[in-house]
Amino acid sequence: MELVSVDIGGTHARFSIATINDDGTITLDEPETIHTKDHASFQTAWEDYSDRKGGSLPPRVAMAIAGPVGGEVIRFTNNPWIIRPALVKEKLSVDSYCIVNDFEAVAHAVARVGDDQFIHLTGPDKPLAPTGRLSVLGPGTGLGVAHLYREPDGTYRVSATEGGHIDFAPLDQIDDAILARLRKRHNRVSVERVVAGPAISDIYQTLASLEGKPVTEEDDVAIWTRGQDGSDSLAAAAVDRFCMSLGSVAGDIALAQGGFGGVVIAGGLGYRIRETLVKSGFAERFKAKGRFQELMASIPVKLITHPQPGLYGAAAAYAREYA
Repeated sequence: MELVSVDIGGTHARFSIATINDDGTITLDEPETIHTKDHASFQTAWEDYSDRKGGSLPPRVAMAIAGPVGGEVIRFTNNPWIIRPALVKEKLSVDSYCIVNDFEAVAHAVARVGDDQFIHLTGPDKPLAPTGRLSVLGPGTGLGVAHLYREPDGTYRVSATEGGHIDFAPLDQIDDAILARLRKRHNRVSVERVVAGPAISDIYQTLASLEGKPVTEEDDVAIWTRGQDGSDSLAAAAVDRFCMSLGSVAGDIALAQGGFGGVVIAGGLGYRIRETLVKSGFAERFKAKGRFQELMASIPVKLITHPQPGLYGAAAAYAREYA
């Protein structure tokens, strides 16, 4: 069975033709990436993809969406598109559809891919627990968070959450300064303001201010690039601070969800900074939970390396609902 699998974030919409094979395995063809800013709506992006595929698409679609998916109107957290589920069949000319939160889709992927699709970040170097609770999170344009529960009989359950919008909790004076900067623009500062891709600009500007250096506002991609290639020591410090904060948030999510069977970092940004994460203060901050430090040190923390977990997981969610 073939379907169109779509992963829609704040910056990109990724499309692929997914095949659900007779044995339940899922394969994806080469994904196409469309910039959300280049299209007024999801429908026009869909039509663009259809043209790229010769004008014909399977009459089934699975959508992973960066934002809450309940209700009559689905609004994206970090882009202006909206989707009305009641009109999906009519607007897209499909017979059936499945809509899930983007990190709910990623959690489906975590549940189904093999151990070879993960790399070790911190904690005991062992596979994720075969049963029990796992936490899944990852930075991109925003911060996605989901929860996975593995049953003893091999089945699993996935819950979407909006954990990226919990309050940011500073741990030192630099965190305090980052919070103070963000509070000038936001009455309430969530963790997404600190550990999503665009946050690197505020972190960089904060560090520059602490050192008394005049720094002009610039694109976050440029800061990430200089911080990763070592050409700018201040940008490198901002990247390390980002990784530390991501470790803190990942530990908090694990505590809140009971994700003691394992924590998985996902998202395109997480994958791009995977080598930096291993060498950064991520691990120390993940464990720094006071009386629960020993517990935190016992949790395996992995990074999923599947190139398109959102597309794969959206197809898996569709298969679970219809196949």
